[in-house]
Amino acid sequence: MTEDAPGGPTTRNDEEQDQRTSPEERVATPEERLATAVRAAEQALIEFEIALETFRVEMENFSRLHHQRLGPMYARLDELDALIAEARAARSGDPEDWHRAREARAAVLPMPGVDELFHGWIDSDGISPEAAAMLTEQPVRAPQRVRPSEEARRLYRELARKAHPDLAQEEPERVRREAFLTRVNVAYGLGDAEELRELLAEWERGPAPVAPETGTGPEEGERLYARLEWLAQRKDMLAQVAAELEESAIGSMLRMAPDDPDRLLEEIAEQLLAQVAERERELAGLVE
Repeated sequence: MTEDAPGGPTTRNDEEQDQRTSPEERVATPEERLATAVRAAEQALIEFEIALETFRVEMENFSRLHHQRLGPMYARLDELDALIAEARAARSGDPEDWHRAREARAAVLPMPGVDELFHGWIDSDGISPEAAAMLTEQPVRAPQRVRPSEEARRLYRELARKAHPDLAQEEPERVRREAFLTRVNVAYGLGDAEELRELLAEWERGPAPVAPETGTGPEEGERLYARLEWLAQRKDMLAQVAAELEESAIGSMLRMAPDDPDRLLEEIAEQLLAQVAERERELAGLVE
């Protein structure tokens, strides 16, 4: 035991314990706690945006594939309905039957005009890749499935976490990240895992992201508070966008099959084929 100090006896163990105190055990400053909260909010926002973009891609892919694969079946059903109504009217000669026949024929979609040709080919980023390919006489690359493969989803999540614009503190870096992530989103929408792997390699070869400047004192605290407020506002805005997507017609359909949206397309196709077969049997009976 060492000599007693005015504050009481002190042991070597107490002195050694003080010397062994790690940086992690010291009390964090208010600015450090605020910086930790900002980093946590940034990561939470990015994860929310990844989930939102994933759902948006599935909605757009479902809409395009629904139109491409099932559109001809809907057109065939409309044509059969018109033929059935006309056959009934020809048999009965009833003016009311002819009125219904004219209504059914009017429901059959005519060939689209120029203004209607690209209806449905505009997505959230402007003209869709398929329409752009058609205008430039390039091969059309439509998505092959509603939900990209697990490998494409994994690569997309990794790229979004590394290159997300919300991680940028300076405008030039934000612009660079936004342009890069646009390319990532296009590749993900197509389910192109190979392109995503190349983009990941490109990002890792590129310039290292500039770390945000940090400081101490009132100015740093104000910057962190402003950043936290911006993150909260952006989260609220994205939550509203997410709610609108989920409540849309396509979003509601996708919520019916959250685990396998591609199977939902197959189920709708099976139902339409059954309806077509039923209408064809009905028409055959009327024209015998």
